[in-house]
Amino acid sequence: MLFYRMRTLILILSIVGFSTLQAQHIVFPDKPDWAEVDEGKPIAFRLGWSDATQAVRFSLDGGGEFDMSLDTIGNFNWTPSYDLVDRLARQKEISVIFQAEGKDVKRQRQPITFKVKHVNRPPVVDELPTFYVKQNSPNQYQISSSYVRDRDGDPLIFKPREAQMPEGASLTSLGLFTWTPSRNQFNSLKNNPLSVEFIVQDQPDKAETIGKIRIGQTQLDLPPELLLVPSDSLWSIKENELIYIKLYVSDPNGDDNIEQVDFISSDLRVPKMTLKENSKIQQEFAWSPGYAFVEEAEKTKTVQFTFFAFDKSNNRVQRKVRVTVTDTENIEEKDKVLYRKYFTSLASAKNLIDLLDENNEKLERIYRNARKGKKSRTIINASLGAMTGLSPLVLETDPSKAVSVVGGTSVLTLNSLEAGQVIGRNANEYQNKIKSNRDLRTQLQLKGNFFARKYSLKSSRRNTEFETDRDEVVRLLNSDQLTALELPAQSRPTPSVKDIKKTFSDFSEE
Repeated sequence: MLFYRMRTLILILSIVGFSTLQAQHIVFPDKPDWAEVDEGKPIAFRLGWSDATQAVRFSLDGGGEFDMSLDTIGNFNWTPSYDLVDRLARQKEISVIFQAEGKDVKRQRQPITFKVKHVNRPPVVDELPTFYVKQNSPNQYQISSSYVRDRDGDPLIFKPREAQMPEGASLTSLGLFTWTPSRNQFNSLKNNPLSVEFIVQDQPDKAETIGKIRIGQTQLDLPPELLLVPSDSLWSIKENELIYIKLYVSDPNGDDNIEQVDFISSDLRVPKMTLKENSKIQQEFAWSPGYAFVEEAEKTKTVQFTFFAFDKSNNRVQRKVRVTVTDTENIEEKDKVLYRKYFTSLASAKNLIDLLDENNEKLERIYRNARKGKKSRTIINASLGAMTGLSPLVLETDPSKAVSVVGGTSVLTLNSLEAGQVIGRNANEYQNKIKSNRDLRTQLQLKGNFFARKYSLKSSRRNTEFETDRDEVVRLLNSDQLTALELPAQSRPTPSVKDIKKTFSDFSEE
């Protein structure tokens, strides 16, 4: 009976001991989110054992590759690295196994999953090299990724701080800083170098970091810079055309360093005065060869110009321009010759018209006198069978004149004759001359009006028709009718422009 009681007691104790063993476990922090951790943020806690009377040793399985630390008494330390979680995934789960075992405790294993969250870090900007600039030249400075970077691998953009930017400077989103300092800005850098701040921002979290660019004058002794406008190095012009070039000179070390700006020509006939200095940094070159520059046998001539600039250290820059000049007809001289022909033809026509007008008046007067002689100069002629004597007969028109006649009583004949037929020429002849005079004058007036109007502009005189139309005017000036009109040979003065315009209103002085 006692035996059975002992067996029952042992069985009960065994069941109680087993239940107690099963209840023992590793004790973790009691916070609900204790296993959630951020990159770069340390986590530390101490493990416990449910039965404080028992001594246990703790260990960690799978945490070594993540640099987790757990000592045997349960002190856990871990700082997740910033590169543990991908920037696009944003979160990562890491599972490890905590173990506990002791002299009176069998090994127990408890898996734990840590949730690690990605933490964005702002960009890093190291000290940048000094940006040395040149005067009046486009200076560019690319901010290198060797000095500006993002430790998370985020894309970066650059933004200027407008209050810090010098006038005329710009900064692109890719980090290209561009600035062309003026003369005053460049000179101020000598004693006061600039420090320009800019912003580096990562994407998409837009974390920002301030960077600085130090700007100073260039330390190199550089040659001047010479710009020609237009920049063509080959020109082709005619003798009467103008070649015009603007020269802009600047020195990277400052415009005060410019010593001389000039040019050399391969043809010594080009005068030095063709290069005019407007300021130390700006000149202009204007040259027209002239009609006598190219010999007619040559047809063309090439001239080379070498423009150069020196600084005070004798550093030199030069630009070469080749100009081909083509022989050209002298339009100005040709226009003068054509105008003289235009003027002379119409001046001669004006003089002849005036002479014809005078001659017309003269012929009209003679004709009127001839018409009067037909009525007043009748002749009486008497014949006698036997001549008894002569007696004079006085004409009524002129008592001083007498005509001898034969006196008698036989036959009387009365004849009426024009005075012109008795004294000089027939009146009909003068009437024909008057008609010829008027016809010639009308033709000359019409042809002169047409010629003066059609060729009033110098450009119209260059037409091949000019000589043909002029010949028509000259033909009238030398008409055969002039001989029949028996015009007196006179040397008339050359009429003025005003006088020619009175006769030919469309005459031009051009």
